[in-house]
Amino acid sequence: MIDVLVVADDFRVAQVHSALVDGVDGMRCVGVARDGAETMRAVQRLRPDLVLLDNYLPDLPGIELARKITADVFLVTADTSAESLRAALAAGALQYLIKPCSAEQLQARLRAYVRYRTLLAADGDVTQDGVDRLFAALRGADRPPPPKGQSAATARLVRQALQRADIARSASDIADELGIARATAQRYLATLADEGQATMALRYGSTGRPEHEYRWSGG
Repeated sequence: MIDVLVVADDFRVAQVHSALVDGVDGMRCVGVARDGAETMRAVQRLRPDLVLLDNYLPDLPGIELARKITADVFLVTADTSAESLRAALAAGALQYLIKPCSAEQLQARLRAYVRYRTLLAADGDVTQDGVDRLFAALRGADRPPPPKGQSAATARLVRQALQRADIARSASDIADELGIARATAQRYLATLADEGQATMALRYGSTGRPEHEYRWSGG
């Protein structure tokens, strides 16, 4: 279970964010803080994995707090300045959400964080592919809409088929499984590769003509 501390000086915002955290599988809100001093005490007492942190607090900017907090941080703020964004990233924030953000936006990023933590929990040394999968998991909530001419429903089916596979799959494999044209499967798989959601390699058949094969890389 991932423990989350919610920090907001507005009790209504804190209440909403706490409920949204509790609505994500694998997460729970373990506490609420309303200013910097209370946040530091809560972090020391509760040892949260993640802090949802407002930047506008009565006693201390959230970005300054982020530099002191040992937990991971999502900045959730109405501050739209590029300077604050750069400062938040430099302070180690994993996400920067601009209020008012929708419940769907926040929960999508929380679910992405759960996937990120699941991958991070794997034993052993990390490889570059593993690092890429970690960052792809965090970016999973920010996938752009399908390119023009592509269906969101078909994109989801192709993505799920690739996720289920324990071996690399070709466009022909995916097309046969889903009952779609090979060229259609190829377009959607190529989009996943462009977005960093899949890795692509060449597979040589008996005819010697190479075929692209794809493997899910996370997110």
